[in-house]
Amino acid sequence: MLHIIWSIIIGFIVGLLARWFYPGAMHLGFILTVLLGIGGSILGGLIGSLFKKPADGQMFHPAGFIMSIIGAVIILFIVKQLGYM
Repeated sequence: MLHIIWSIIIGFIVGLLARWFYPGAMHLGFILTVLLGIGGSILGGLIGSLFKKPADGQMFHPAGFIMSIIGAVIILFIVKQLGYM
């Protein structure tokens, strides 16, 4: 249960930072911001694992937070290009 709450909190922070870094106004609510942050974490983790595999048993990738923000910005870019915002 605590893992889900922690994912929502980190997802919200990552989503807010991605919206702050991406140029232009983003009018997203709390739920979409959290989903953006969680999706960015997943995408950023996949991109990060392509460059360097985490050690066995390691749950936290060192560049995970930064890659999460980059992944969320990529998602914002794709959504903006598709015309949904």
